[in-house]
Amino acid sequence: MTDSKYTRQTVTQVRTWVPGKLFSVRVTRDPAFAFQPGQFARVGLPADPTDLHAEPTVWRAYSMVSAPSADWLEFYSIVVPGGEFSPRMAQLQPGDALYVDKTPFGFLTLERFPTGDHLWLLATGTGLSAYLSILDDPAVWQRFDRIVLAHGVRTADELAYRDEIAAWQAAAPGKLIYLPIATRETLPGMPQERLTTLIADGRLEELAGLPLDPAPARVMLCGNPEMLADARKLLGERGFAPGRRGIPGTLAVENYW
Repeated sequence: MTDSKYTRQTVTQVRTWVPGKLFSVRVTRDPAFAFQPGQFARVGLPADPTDLHAEPTVWRAYSMVSAPSADWLEFYSIVVPGGEFSPRMAQLQPGDALYVDKTPFGFLTLERFPTGDHLWLLATGTGLSAYLSILDDPAVWQRFDRIVLAHGVRTADELAYRDEIAAWQAAAPGKLIYLPIATRETLPGMPQERLTTLIADGRLEELAGLPLDPAPARVMLCGNPEMLADARKLLGERGFAPGRRGIPGTLAVENYW
C-alpha cells in the first residue's frame, strides 16, 4: 500500500437500527491500531465505488463504539441524505473494504477528569458512540460511584444499543442510570423534551437523582452542534469548565461535525 497513514480493513458485520437512517458497521482491526475509549478515527472510501483498486479519498470521522480490548472496530452512523459518504457506508456488505487512518483522534476520554464521583455522559443521536466504548472499559466502573447516560433522540426506534446498556446495568446494579429521552414521543417515565431543556429546568437532575454540580460531577458532551453550544452555556453557568493549562476540568466536549 502506497500510503502508510491508513490500513485496509474488511467489513465483517453490518447492523441496521432504523432502515435507511441508522446503522453500525463492524470491521477487522489492525493489531497496531491503539486508542483510548472515547476517541474517534478517520474512516475512508474511494471516490469511485466501482474501482476496487482506487485509493481512499473520501474521509469522515467516527467514534469507536468498540472497546480498545476488542479485536474489531465498530462504528455507528446516521445516513445523511444525499451525502457523499454515509449512504455508501450503509450499503457495505461483509467482505467489502473500509479504510481506517492509523492515528486515533479526540479528547473525550477519562484522562480529562483526574477526579470526580459522578460521570454524566450526555449525547444526542449518534453522539452515543464514544460512550459505548467508554462504558465497555472496566476503568470507568472503578473510577466513578455513579454513571448517568442520557441519550436524546427523536423517536424510540433511534435508541440503539439498548441490549448492551441493559447488560451493563445488570452487571453493576444501581451504578448506571440510563435516561432515554425522545423529543417526538413520550417514553415510559420520561418527559418528551430536549436534553438542554431538562438541564435548564433541573429535571435531568431529578430523573438521575443526582446533583448536576461541578463538585462531584464530571460531564461529557457529544452530539449535534446546537445541543453542544446550548449545553456548554448552561453548564458553564453552573460552574463547569474544560481543563486548561494543567488545570483539571469538569467538562469535556467532542464535536467533529
